[in-house]
Amino acid sequence: MAFSIASPTTKLNAMLSLRLAFRNLMGAGLRTWLNVFVLSVAFVVIVFYNGMLDGWNQQAKADTRAWETGSGQLWHAQYNPFDAYCLEDAHALLPPAYEQSIDEGDITPVLITQATAYRDNRMQNILLKGIAPEQIVVKLPTHLLDDAHEEMPHVIIGKRMAAASHLTVHDTLLIRWRDRHGTFDACQVIVAGIFGSNVPTIDNGQMWMNLTRLQQMTGLSGHATLMIAGPGYQHTPQPGWIFKDDTELLKEFSDIIRAKKWSSSVIYGLLLAIALLAIFDTQVLSIFRRQKEIGTYIALGLTRGHVVGLFTLEGSAQSLLAIIVGTLWGLPLLWALHVNGIAMPGAADEMGLTIGEKIVPVYSFAMVAASIVLVTVSATLVSYLPTRKILHLHPTDALKGKLI
Repeated sequence: MAFSIASPTTKLNAMLSLRLAFRNLMGAGLRTWLNVFVLSVAFVVIVFYNGMLDGWNQQAKADTRAWETGSGQLWHAQYNPFDAYCLEDAHALLPPAYEQSIDEGDITPVLITQATAYRDNRMQNILLKGIAPEQIVVKLPTHLLDDAHEEMPHVIIGKRMAAASHLTVHDTLLIRWRDRHGTFDACQVIVAGIFGSNVPTIDNGQMWMNLTRLQQMTGLSGHATLMIAGPGYQHTPQPGWIFKDDTELLKEFSDIIRAKKWSSSVIYGLLLAIALLAIFDTQVLSIFRRQKEIGTYIALGLTRGHVVGLFTLEGSAQSLLAIIVGTLWGLPLLWALHVNGIAMPGAADEMGLTIGEKIVPVYSFAMVAASIVLVTVSATLVSYLPTRKILHLHPTDALKGKLI
């Protein structure tokens, strides 16, 4: 087995090249520091954008799990959340195999039906959802639905629904629905509570009520449309029910974040391109002005490859300086944003996306490392491109200033 050990001459050449590169960079003065600053801005912006999107992603998924999806859901085979017409048939008796999990609080059933709400001579189509008051799987304040001894059914609504319907706590309204035979029925309900959530899919156009009440009202005793699983649930397949895991339920949001990352890359890509263009121009100017120096290096015995490496090292060294400078001024800024978060405008709540009042950026080691590699490799590549003509250089022409 052969081992390759760097010779002292190779190490000496590397150290000499590094010293020459930094001496030449410092000798360029303001031009070097302008390039370094612009490149450092690009580096910090890349870390910021990706950290903000990662923070939004983690925050939104955590809120969605806590308020809506739990650790997964079991859907009736005919249920489709994007097809309201399926609700008439998308329900079935709860399988006996799930009774123990329901009793232990590992899953909670939900029955969904279409209804119409009437108040102040206005009508609004809604989804009426029944859920057990004692459930602990999701964060909905379902304890307010414990109306077994009340004559008027209780409902809870989200802040978006309350704003759209001009409802407050203790308001009453009339709701109308169809029972299992298609017969219309109606009754008065009272708003027992209004909850605030970052998840619009449990809020917009929806009212939540006691599951037992809704089953009695619709004549669907023991039926459910879906079941929300908690952390302790162990899935047992049953005919007619389809288990949707966390990945599938949050796939649409993951796709949105992925699309956002691609679109935001255009912004910091332009900024990075400006910095790289400045480095490219600096390299071209440096080669033009230092033709005799290049010829001298070759005449003194340095190979053309060593000279190309020297000039490439000068460009890549700017990326290392940019990372250091970016860390010095960017670290306090990014840390402050991580601690305090980024406030979202009020209009963001109406976009239909799971987004909080503020986003807390998250900076992972892998993301920061990838940003460093991107900046360093890009700067090195751009630094190398103008130096390729040195490979075909005749030293006498360079000494005479005939490189270009």
